Amino acid sequence: MAVLRSLARFGYVPTMIVGLNLLAVYLVAAGYSYLWIGVLFGAAVALSLVTEWILPFEQSWNHAHADSSKDVAHGVVYEIANITAILLLPLITIWVPWRSIWPLHLPIGVQLLLAIIIADFSLTMIHYLSHRINWLWKLHSVHHGVHRLYSFNGLVRHPLHQLLDLVVGTMPLVLIGLPIEVAVLLAFAISVQLLVQHSNIDYALGPLQKFLAVGSVHRLHHVNWAGQGDVNFGLFFTCWDRFLGTLKLSAERAPRVGDIGIHNYTRYPQHYLTQLVLPFTIHLPAEQSGVHLGTGDITDNVRPGKSSLSQVDG
Repeated sequence: MAVLRSLARFGYVPTMIVGLNLLAVYLVAAGYSYLWIGVLFGAAVALSLVTEWILPFEQSWNHAHADSSKDVAHGVVYEIANITAILLLPLITIWVPWRSIWPLHLPIGVQLLLAIIIADFSLTMIHYLSHRINWLWKLHSVHHGVHRLYSFNGLVRHPLHQLLDLVVGTMPLVLIGLPIEVAVLLAFAISVQLLVQHSNIDYALGPLQKFLAVGSVHRLHHVNWAGQGDVNFGLFFTCWDRFLGTLKLSAERAPRVGDIGIHNYTRYPQHYLTQLVLPFTIHLPAEQSGVHLGTGDITDNVRPGKSSLSQVDG
């Protein structure tokens, strides 16, 4: 068991982030069916879930918190939306009135890395604004309404917020001519990154923790500690948080049981259909940049580590 734990601690992140993405690049470059990318993602989910039992960061997070069916529903809808977006890509490019400026001459692996960097910037900015603009936060709060962190949490999000991610986060790439094979690889890379980012695994990153937006860095983003959750918005890299001034590499203690979720709102509904309608049935005060602009409602400020959503129950 000690060998397995060592492999999990030091091998999980390289295997997921480097190994699986390189294998995906090979499969696409060699002309294999895109269905193999789906099989590869299934293997990534399985590897994450198994490794969480080998080396859990927090043992209790491996047990369902009345959230399993909801998480599976979110995951299925998330991937269906990605597949739909990829299928629509050829139709969208037909209507682009200018020639592609995407560097098609570069190796496909380099194209993927370029796409990741561009998408990471766009998605980080959307994430940052989703903690500051009232209507965006209502949608994004679904992602923060979890009571534990484990790999499948990464796929939990309101479909409308995912649509925003797809449109704003990746549309610039589409408009400059992102080819469908790179789009498939990017969707795979993002999905795998979300698994790694939320994994309940006590993996070691060493000095790379300063540059990768996973592990302890992302756990601090999900804490329900008052005033401390609005940090670390990056998906792949921490450089954008350095630019925004929102990077936090460590805290006085690591988050554990009871530390994940929305401050003072421990009963966030764990039913999929309820979470779909919740953003339209709760009233949240308007905020910008963490400043309270309204008071006196049934809610106080429903941002992770910022506020409460007191009396809405699922």
